[in-house]
Amino acid sequence: MVSLNKESFEGFLESLKQAGIDIINEREVRERLAEVRRWRDAFCTIARNSNRIGIAFKSRDGQINQAEIHRAFSAYQLPEQIEAQFSANLEASL
Repeated sequence: MVSLNKESFEGFLESLKQAGIDIINEREVRERLAEVRRWRDAFCTIARNSNRIGIAFKSRDGQINQAEIHRAFSAYQLPEQIEAQFSANLEASL
């Protein structure tokens, strides 16, 4: 299991990218997550409001590797509800 330290958001974002996800405005995401103590809560907010704040998560190749996305969310202990919403947003963006 991944440690719950502040730096682990970088590993989480890399896991998403390895799952075939492009992060539009990644620099903004990294800045937002780096400046808070509880990056998981901040990511949940970003995932819920991404389009409204100029951030997007898109499938790189038009395919969604749900198993890899699930693995990333589980490894970094993000809520299943956010994973479901994240996946639904990815599907809608295809």
